[in-house]
Amino acid sequence: MTTIRGAYPVLITPMTQEQKIDWDGVKNNVNYFVDQGVAGIVINGSTGEFVSLSKEEKFQMVATVLEEVGGRIPVIVGTAAETTKETIEYTKQAEAHEAAGALIIPPYYMKPKENEIYHHFKDVSSVTNLPIMLYNNPFTSGVNMSTDLMFQIGKECENVRLIKESSGEIDKVRDLARKGKGDFEVFCGAEELVMESYFVGATGWISVAGNIVPKLVTDMYNHSQNGELEEAWAINDRILPLCTFLEGSGKYVQIVKRAMELTGNAGGPARFPRLGLSPEEDEKLKELLANLQTVNN
Repeated sequence: MTTIRGAYPVLITPMTQEQKIDWDGVKNNVNYFVDQGVAGIVINGSTGEFVSLSKEEKFQMVATVLEEVGGRIPVIVGTAAETTKETIEYTKQAEAHEAAGALIIPPYYMKPKENEIYHHFKDVSSVTNLPIMLYNNPFTSGVNMSTDLMFQIGKECENVRLIKESSGEIDKVRDLARKGKGDFEVFCGAEELVMESYFVGATGWISVAGNIVPKLVTDMYNHSQNGELEEAWAINDRILPLCTFLEGSGKYVQIVKRAMELTGNAGGPARFPRLGLSPEEDEKLKELLANLQTVNN
């Protein structure tokens, strides 16, 4: 079984001006991240606009990326859907293409109760051998899972082996990592709390900023695991303004897409109704990138 640890950029879905997926751009970006030495990548996540993609596009994204990667790095696939049946269908498709894991947030429109969330993951876990990453993000799903519920799912659903914690509550990361050791790994999902999460036991980061500074987020993780905390904190301090901009703007998809273009990779517009950056936001991004380049990224 593939070991899933480290900083995993959660990729955008590059698009043309006609709002179609730029498949050559997808392949180019994949090879860029492999060349940067990242631990792995995530596709069809929130940053990849999965809620704005059709079923056929999501399926084709999985087939295209897994073929292009060719086993060089692990690929985690976002397989969330509004119903258990659809989630199982997406998860099985990812498994058929030999993904390393499935990232699953609870249904995000119906705001399920905790017992409904439990049965959702129990049912998905029972029909796949793919490692499942349970995803707690109250800002996008409208549901903030309790620590007790995540413990229960992690312990009783055999294939739920990872948890991405994005609530911003560092005590949840601490309790899950310490008390769940041996049952599941915990990944940070809050861009501004990465070092704090590593410090309390997180073993990875599903990283939006990793699209823009893949080598820095990789180096930061490696330093933290090697006990080189001064070096890790130094990188944290360098990228924190970018992370804060991503978290606070409400336009993290558009920011990453624009940054990819500015760094010579494939980006393009987000799918409507998302609009591009304002002139002020664009200038702010350029300033942040210039500062990072100044420090030899």
